[in-house]
Amino acid sequence: MRVISLGWGCQSFALAAMSAPGELPPVDAVIHADTTWERTETYDFARRWTPWLEERGVRVVTVQDAMAAGRIVDDSGQTHAPLYTLGTDGLGDGQLKRSCTDRWKIAPIRRWLQANRNGRQVEQWIGITLDEVERARPSDVKYIRNVYPFLEMERPMRRGDVIRWLQEHDLEVPVKSGCLMCPYHDRAMWREIKNAGNGDWQKALEIDNIIRHKRPAYVCYLVAERKPLVDCDFTSQEDHGQLQMWSEECSGYCFA
Repeated sequence: MRVISLGWGCQSFALAAMSAPGELPPVDAVIHADTTWERTETYDFARRWTPWLEERGVRVVTVQDAMAAGRIVDDSGQTHAPLYTLGTDGLGDGQLKRSCTDRWKIAPIRRWLQANRNGRQVEQWIGITLDEVERARPSDVKYIRNVYPFLEMERPMRRGDVIRWLQEHDLEVPVKSGCLMCPYHDRAMWREIKNAGNGDWQKALEIDNIIRHKRPAYVCYLVAERKPLVDCDFTSQEDHGQLQMWSEECSGYCFA
């Protein structure tokens, strides 16, 4: 059984699009684990391009963790996201353990696989490119073998190569996917969310307020500066009249 872990970012979408016309082998399904906290642009992109994939024989499946969908804090008081923290005395900065990827993405995908693989081994394609090769790792369960098609090509592809492939095939390049409240957003991503004008920034501010005192003994924040999101300056060097020498790329911690 062959599946693609679909995050609706450019790499995973490109894998699905390459499978559709036969540039890559066919897959049994592409599986999107919906945390319910994706950016508005990501959901809009999925609505536009799901029919395109399915018309070409690529089955698109969406799965969720029913207990976590739409909720920042679960019944046990766990926040799951790797929030930045300060002690209630204002000292002792740290970061909470990340369990959101396992809980909201990996686990729902594996539940679907277990229900549908009928004892077969699973070849799971993940859209990691050469410029983020450090994220590639073997599966931690015996019935899944992780495969990284962009790394295994005769000429391994970087993210820029994937974007060019989409453009050359007249396909839309999606925004980077990621939960609105992800603490691993860089300044460029927060700036995009703030400037999008679609309500996502207000949602992020609401989430930021919700998590502030949800963990006893800690004050929690979405940004490493450990201050309210509304007080953060996400303007770029160019906004201040400086030339930018280095790009602001997301480090890509999330699962495919």
